Amino acid sequence: MIKKINNIIISGSSKNPISIDIAFNSDSNKKSVIIFCHGFKGFKDWGPFGHLSDYFSLRGFVFIKFNFSHNGTTIDNPLEFKDLESFGNNNFCLELDDLGLVIDWITNSHELSKEIDAEKIILFGHSRGGSISILKSNEDSRINKLVTWGSPSDLFSKLPKGDRLTKWKKMNVAYIYNGRTKQNMPMYYQFYENYIENLIRLDVKNAIKNLKIPHLIVHGSDDSTVLMCEAENMKKWNINNELYIVDKADHVFGGFHPYNLDFLTKHLKEAVSITCDFLER
Repeated sequence: MIKKINNIIISGSSKNPISIDIAFNSDSNKKSVIIFCHGFKGFKDWGPFGHLSDYFSLRGFVFIKFNFSHNGTTIDNPLEFKDLESFGNNNFCLELDDLGLVIDWITNSHELSKEIDAEKIILFGHSRGGSISILKSNEDSRINKLVTWGSPSDLFSKLPKGDRLTKWKKMNVAYIYNGRTKQNMPMYYQFYENYIENLIRLDVKNAIKNLKIPHLIVHGSDDSTVLMCEAENMKKWNINNELYIVDKADHVFGGFHPYNLDFLTKHLKEAVSITCDFLER
């Protein structure tokens, strides 16, 4: 029987809260832990992420998903971007630190001590959450395996350049339009400054080259948000990585929000199946 504990609150970066959901088959067996990291303009309850939790917990994993502390949602409104000030003050290092705090909480949790094998911690990230997972896996020896879906191989390439960068610095804010929610979401210039100040820590290519743990890269052939060449780069930089291309899949593998289906779409099912095979080896 699957046990679920939702909306556990811990303190995150800059004292902003992190909300955590846990799902597992409550028995006497110690289980591997999957920590799922959402991407940019995402949250733990986006689209089919709850279905992923059910799938992996039914197969004997402890599945943990959480909201980064500055993702723009709030404790009272976990499905909406109500805290745009926090969103604007987010950066890559805050997310890395958040992930470290989640791992600390898991490994020290009294509630989970009888359920988890602390030697088998898996990071699983979608999009930017995958890139953060790569970087954390390189700097944290507690990570045992890594899975990334549709993730960028270069965070710097996503940042504004030239006149757009000059304008960002002058105005101190740039706005990202969210087509789903119809919101103009702020990103303050500190985001760029934080990246420049932490070039070594945020070097995805270097992190991938240094990885000593198994890494599965899953990418959709028709991903227009993060192009397939980024997944191919990851494979090229570390030949021990495994690359799986889901034919005709988009960036979210057919997922959408709100997800009103009681089953996984074809591409999601394929991505989940190959991921589960990788983790069970």
